[in-house]
Amino acid sequence: MNILLSNDHAGTNLKKTIKSFLENNGYVVKNTGEDKGESVDYPDYIHPLAKEISEKKEEKGIIICGSGNGVSMVANKYQGVRAALCWNKEIASLSRQHNDANVLSLPARFLTSEEAIEIVKTFLDTDFEGGRHERRVKKINK
Repeated sequence: MNILLSNDHAGTNLKKTIKSFLENNGYVVKNTGEDKGESVDYPDYIHPLAKEISEKKEEKGIIICGSGNGVSMVANKYQGVRAALCWNKEIASLSRQHNDANVLSLPARFLTSEEAIEIVKTFLDTDFEGGRHERRVKKINK
């Protein structure tokens, strides 16, 4: 599976850790994020990722900023993108099971690398339950 990965300056170090984890586990990673840790405007880095998910060029993405909020707000402007801000693996699991989230948003300033990797694993390994949840997800993009 291909994974899109993007971030602003606050997420650079965590992104590099996640990228290594993903590549070491057989994922193909496309990085559209900031790599130098220099101050940038997060929308400039999230729009390309969200556009690809919206156009169904890729299936899943991971976005990272200091709080996870700004990047998630940008991504969720796109039709068909369901970005979920997750700060623990239980929230990540529910975001997949009940909301069919296709983009994981992480708050870099509030997670250790170990916590973030557990959240990423959970997000990628959890399937959408469908059923009554499918009806609700279809109502998101009206």
